[in-house]
Amino acid sequence: MRAVLIGKNGELRWTEVEKPRVGKDQVLLEIHAAGVNRADLLQRAGQYPPPAGWPEWMGLEAAGIVAEVDEDVAREGEWHVGDAACALLGGGGYAEYVAAPREMLMPIPKGLSMAEAAALPEVFGAAYLFLFKEGQMKAGDTVLMQAGASGLASVLIPMARAFGARVITTVRDEATARAIERLGADRIVVTDREDLAAVMEEEKAAGRGVDIAVDCLGGETVGKCLPHMNRGGRWIMIATLAGDISGVDLKKLYVTGARLIGTTLRSRSAQEKGILLREMVERLWPRVESGEIRPHIWRTFAIENAEEAHRMMAEGKNVGKMVLTVR
Repeated sequence: MRAVLIGKNGELRWTEVEKPRVGKDQVLLEIHAAGVNRADLLQRAGQYPPPAGWPEWMGLEAAGIVAEVDEDVAREGEWHVGDAACALLGGGGYAEYVAAPREMLMPIPKGLSMAEAAALPEVFGAAYLFLFKEGQMKAGDTVLMQAGASGLASVLIPMARAFGARVITTVRDEATARAIERLGADRIVVTDREDLAAVMEEEKAAGRGVDIAVDCLGGETVGKCLPHMNRGGRWIMIATLAGDISGVDLKKLYVTGARLIGTTLRSRSAQEKGILLREMVERLWPRVESGEIRPHIWRTFAIENAEEAHRMMAEGKNVGKMVLTVR
């Protein structure tokens, strides 16, 4: 089979590799589409290695057709050859096949294409983890989503609103603000002309203070904005694209009861992920099938053009999710 490998000069190559074998309690998925995530860029740069036991090539989510099942999986009867499925992966999605633990597979919601299904496992799983597990979100909360043009934001914003939260998000400029209006955020903060800390204080004074912040940027903004959250607010760090270091007033942190939480989906155990995915199917899939929450595909690329997809993501060109099509 073929997979996307990183060449000696750092280029992406669609090349021959050994086809994976199905292990105990595993399913072999014939991949039709794979999601592109910023973590793929980090892995490519050597900063985000795959967990033990997963392929070296990138790809955290994929959708396709079950091609083979382990005998224990066959005996259990949940998955059969020919079933359509999407899968959360530790790596290996940029390929024609991947072997994955059965608990990492989910049925594809009715009415979705393979490209749309490939955009579900990682980003929906991450959004669900950040909002409901780490953030303990409830109806009436205010959620701040940094980087509103990201693939994560394209899911997290409508997901939070579907469950009754008010959402504030940030973008760099007016053009991007117009591009993400369809996501339905209650307020879009344009950071080239607005100060986020001042906006948060304004919202707090109006009785709409931030309860949960999901932040992929980090940097000095964290320390400046933490004091302006509601009491008991949860600031959830998932990446530090704007910088690893921030000055935090620790006294204000304990006086307000705020919590600074670092988390990722990829580092969770297979058991934890399996529980998360089952909850998603139960709580989110009906809303996906009804159209209340849908993955927004900004653009698809043939797998051979993964280099172009990575370039666009690195340059911040995408407004929503990108997907690689394999078949």
